[in-house]
Amino acid sequence: MKTTLLALALISTLGLSACERPTVVAVPAAPVAVPGPPGPAGSTGATGNQGATGTTGNTGATGAQGTGTTIIVSPPASAPAQ
Repeated sequence: MKTTLLALALISTLGLSACERPTVVAVPAAPVAVPGPPGPAGSTGATGNQGATGTTGNTGATGAQGTGTTIIVSPPASAPAQ
């Protein structure tokens, strides 16, 4: 049994090493386009027309006279810094 397994392994190794390997073919790279120098600048375009002037908005109505007394409360003076 040991001899048979050893003989089978030896024959398999020889059989696999005798296989022909495919040849690798290198494909040349495609040429890359390189842009040329820039051309001269074009002429300047015409100036556009001026837009129309907007209208003035309406003035609001005057408010009604208040009634009563207005009380103004001022905050107490702060303590001096120490």
